[in-house]
Amino acid sequence: MEGFTSPSTVKQNQTNETFVILCASGFENVARAKSALMFAALAAAAEYHSVLYCIQNGVEIMVRGAIADFEKTDPSSPTLSQRLKEAIEEGVEILCCSQTLKNKGLTEKDLIAEASASGAMTLIDLTTEAKGVLCF
Repeated sequence: MEGFTSPSTVKQNQTNETFVILCASGFENVARAKSALMFAALAAAAEYHSVLYCIQNGVEIMVRGAIADFEKTDPSSPTLSQRLKEAIEEGVEILCCSQTLKNKGLTEKDLIAEASASGAMTLIDLTTEAKGVLCF
């Protein structure tokens, strides 16, 4: 199956349980996207294997250069790029729905280096085995 990553190949810390954050929000709702990234970073900081799975508009924020083209600095709150940097630094695994990429005319090569394409069954497998799941 195209874009399928089996659970055994998903990077996991043997001693930690998985926590999944599903992000369907992108530039149309930056506050939700920032929240998804923040919770993903918090879960990773709490020693969970934190997986941010992006679908629909959430994939757009993982396209190389997209945040820089969109973002305006707001000194009163962290920016989307700051939240993404925090998540990456905490070791959050970032997966993007391969079907969403295809529907948007994107490929894995269009994504930031820290993100990879993954099939829908990966999301199903991750959520059935996860300690918790949050959706944004």
